[in-house]
Amino acid sequence: MADEEIPRDYRWAIPIVAIAALLLGVLWLWARPTPIAFGVTALGLGAVLTLFFLGLSYDGPKSKLYGLKPVTGRMPAVAQPKGHVHFRTKMFWTIIVLLLYFLLTNIFLYGVDQATVIDLFQSYRAILAGQQGTLMHLGIGPIVTGSIIMQLFTGAKIINLDLTDDEDKGMYQGTQKVMVVAMIFVEAIPQVFGYLTPSSSLISSLDGSSPGNGALLADSIIIAQLVFGSYLVFLMDEVVSKWGIGSGISLFIAAGVSQQIIQGTLNWLPANPTAAVSATNPPSGTIPKAFWFFTHYNAGQLAGGGWEQVLLHSPNPVVALAGTAAIFFLVAWTESTRIELPLSHAEARGARGRYPLRLIYASNIPVILMSALLANVSMFSILLWSNPTLSHFPGLGHQWWVGSYAATAQQAQTLGVSQTTPLTGGAYYLSTVNGLESWLLPLLNFQTYGAFLVGHAWWQDLAHVGIYFTVMVVGSIIFAKFWIQTTNMGPEAVAKQIEASGMQIPGFRREPRVLRRVLARYIPVITVISGAAVGALAAGADLIGTVGNASGTGVLLTVGIIINLYEAMGREQLMEMNPLLRRFLGGE
Repeated sequence: MADEEIPRDYRWAIPIVAIAALLLGVLWLWARPTPIAFGVTALGLGAVLTLFFLGLSYDGPKSKLYGLKPVTGRMPAVAQPKGHVHFRTKMFWTIIVLLLYFLLTNIFLYGVDQATVIDLFQSYRAILAGQQGTLMHLGIGPIVTGSIIMQLFTGAKIINLDLTDDEDKGMYQGTQKVMVVAMIFVEAIPQVFGYLTPSSSLISSLDGSSPGNGALLADSIIIAQLVFGSYLVFLMDEVVSKWGIGSGISLFIAAGVSQQIIQGTLNWLPANPTAAVSATNPPSGTIPKAFWFFTHYNAGQLAGGGWEQVLLHSPNPVVALAGTAAIFFLVAWTESTRIELPLSHAEARGARGRYPLRLIYASNIPVILMSALLANVSMFSILLWSNPTLSHFPGLGHQWWVGSYAATAQQAQTLGVSQTTPLTGGAYYLSTVNGLESWLLPLLNFQTYGAFLVGHAWWQDLAHVGIYFTVMVVGSIIFAKFWIQTTNMGPEAVAKQIEASGMQIPGFRREPRVLRRVLARYIPVITVISGAAVGALAAGADLIGTVGNASGTGVLLTVGIIINLYEAMGREQLMEMNPLLRRFLGGE
């Protein structure tokens, strides 16, 4: 469908222009921005309303998203390979992208005062595959958030697309790219309001060029770097998906979490490198920390509190390392649990195989989506509490029931938390639970460990644990269902794949409807179990604690990603040896 062939109702331009004029008028009268600030805001608003106009004005028989085709068709993208990509080529691109990711996590944002950086995503840094204050500051957050929105709209039938149709699926993917770009700006712009502060030297130098606009231009430079880094991550994910092995998002998560686990286990530097190593400032790695206490404390000192320091107290106690190892083995066992449906070839007699339906059928994607959703809830609750503008938002701004936070770094230090740790409200009950020290020990001995509850009562602590665990499990189930339907893993899609490969289930007619009925007995049930299992494993690991603050979700994802990557490499090698298998395994 060429651009000029798209049927449109241009009468939609009248209300769109009226809304733009009204919003810009309110902005001018209320905030009195400088001309440059007003111009930048007008450009941003114009881009958003243009997208709305393109979608709403579409007057054809298909989904309104087809009105966005002039934009989706021009989005920068990685070319799809023509034909089969050899295993060595896939490995080459996978390794190159991984090295580029590590490089970008070590390139700090130009012009940012690193001493004043506040990480809005601190609790979810592991699963967002980013690095504070660098080009990877946002990580995969915008990509995952855009995917969540598209899946919710598709599942709720707000977006009327048939994802089994190639044209509709292409439109869905193109719109998802637009959504990702929009979410990059949505997550990047709030960062400059007190969280990624420009350095005074940059502001003063820009003020010399444009008096009165130095702060605005400095913020724009930081936002531009965040947008560049995030879109580069998006393109790197496409490179891995099309030319590499597995998923780029999964690869970045596994790389970041693995780095945290290794550092949390082996790092011999103390938490405060400027101070001498002592009992209050021990080595931060689990093994060096335990070795230091065993060599500096005698038996009486160990019994008088040393064992407690080694086993339970942050940073990186032995219990966290043991919990991380337990999650590794448990997830590995769960990933290997499966139901295998027998298959036979309809024409080649004696050719048999099995179609595996894993217990973790929806893979680790549901828990990625759920964690990214909670990360966005955390970010916006911080903004509504502390941002000078959003804190005055009617009904939500600076409300304790939404979420309250320490006002200053000194207050946070006194409470023993960070400035991004919620203290009250919905944000508190949805925040990540950080190990046994933060909830179980205060319940067992409130007199000694009550300070870890940061002013909360024991029942509030139990409610926090229960709500967080429940939300993770239920949310992962919901996203598992959406993911199965949007990725052609449902009973109908799998039945068509098996039928197209020439295989059938012995004892049943070779017909998609029959195959669909058989698969419908297993796939919906396994989908629910899969979502519940990954949600429970991730939340359970957070309750126990993980080494390197990798989070339960991060550890869970890393194990699953490594197993899936290993199996994907095995399939690629199998297709190299036997090209006839490519049709069934999806290699062509």
